[in-house]
Amino acid sequence: MTEQNDTPLAGVKRRIMRRGRPELYTRYASDQALLNTPGKRSGVGLLLLLALALPFLVSRDITSLMATAFIFAIGAIGLNLVTGYAGQVSLGHAFFVGLGAYTAAFVGTPASGSLRGLGLEMWAWLPAAGLVAALVGFLVAPLAARVRGLYLAILTLGLVFIGEHLFKELRSFTGGPGIGRRAAAPVLFGFDFNAPQTVLGIDLTASQLYYVFSLVMLVLFAIGARNLARSKMGRAFAAVRDRDIAAEVMGVQLTKTKVLAFTVSSFYAGVCGGLLAVTYGQPTPENFNLNLSVIFLAMILVGGVATISGAITGAVVIQMLPRFVQWLSEFVPGISRSSQGGVISVDQLEGILFGVLIVVFLVIEPRGLFGLWLRIRNYWKAWPFSY
Repeated sequence: MTEQNDTPLAGVKRRIMRRGRPELYTRYASDQALLNTPGKRSGVGLLLLLALALPFLVSRDITSLMATAFIFAIGAIGLNLVTGYAGQVSLGHAFFVGLGAYTAAFVGTPASGSLRGLGLEMWAWLPAAGLVAALVGFLVAPLAARVRGLYLAILTLGLVFIGEHLFKELRSFTGGPGIGRRAAAPVLFGFDFNAPQTVLGIDLTASQLYYVFSLVMLVLFAIGARNLARSKMGRAFAAVRDRDIAAEVMGVQLTKTKVLAFTVSSFYAGVCGGLLAVTYGQPTPENFNLNLSVIFLAMILVGGVATISGAITGAVVIQMLPRFVQWLSEFVPGISRSSQGGVISVDQLEGILFGVLIVVFLVIEPRGLFGLWLRIRNYWKAWPFSY
C-alpha cells in the first residue's frame, strides 16, 4: 500500500490538490463526503461560530425569534425531504406538527383536572412526539403513495382539516379550542433548558440557553437529513422525484420509497411540533391550521427546494419577516402599526411581502435563495470570463 502511494501518479495528485484543485476527487468517498471542499468546511465553521456568538450580540427578542426559526427549520427540513427530495407535494405538514405538539404535551405534563398526562421529562416526550407523528405518517403514506401531483396535494390537505377537528374535539388531550394546554417543559434529567443556567462557567439567560439548545437540535437533525439525502435511499428519493416510472424500471421500489419519505418527514414534523409548543407556551388547535402548512411550504420555496441549507435559510427569512416589516415601519412613512391610520398596516404589508416572496422565487428563481447563491458563486469562480 505504501509503494502505491509513492508512485509518480500519486505524487502528481498530491501536488494538484495542494495547488488549489479541491474538487478533483480520486475516490467516491471523497466526492460523497459531508463537507467535501475546504470552502464548505470553513464556511460551515464560520457560520456555526457566528450562530453561537449571536445571542450575546443581539437583543433578547431577536434571540427568541432566531431560536423559533431554528425549530421551524427542523420542520422545514422534514417537508423538504418529502417534497423537495422525493417529489411528493404535501400540504398536511401542520397536522403532523400539531400531532407532535400535543403528544409532547400529553407525555410531558402531568394530569390536571380533565386533562390527561404522564408528566415525564424531555427524554420521553421529545422522541414520543416524533415517533407518534412518524407512526401516523407511516399509516397514511400507503394511501398517499397511490396518487401524485394535485391529487396528492389535495389528499394531504384533507389531513389538516381532519387534524383541526380532532384537536378541537379531543379536549382531554388538547384542552380544546381557544384554551389549549400547557406545553411540556424542556427539562432533561433535572436540567431546565428554559431557565437561566451556568454552562461551562458562562452565565446564560433563559432565552440564550434555549437558543443554544435549538441550534444544537437543528445541527443534529440537519446532519441526519443530509446523510439520508446522500445515501442510497436519498438517491432513490431523487429518482422517484425526477421520473418515477424510470426509477421503478431500474429497481427502485416506489411504494417503499414514498412511505419512507413520508415517515421520516412526519418524524421531523413531530419533533418540530414538540419544540414549537414550548415556544408557544400554551398551544391551541388554532396554531396548527392550513396557514402553518403554507408557511412551511413557503420556507422551502424561498430557501431552496431539495437543499438542507435552503430549508434553514428559508425558515430564518420567513420567521424574521415580521420583525423586518416592523423595522421598516419606523423609516417608511405611511406604514402604520395599527389597523387604523396610515396607508397600509404592518400586518397587511407582511402578508403582501409573504406572497410576493413566494411568487418571485417560483417565477424568477425556482431554486430559491440557494439558487441565487449558486449563481453568485459560479459567477465569481469564472470571473472575469463570461463563459
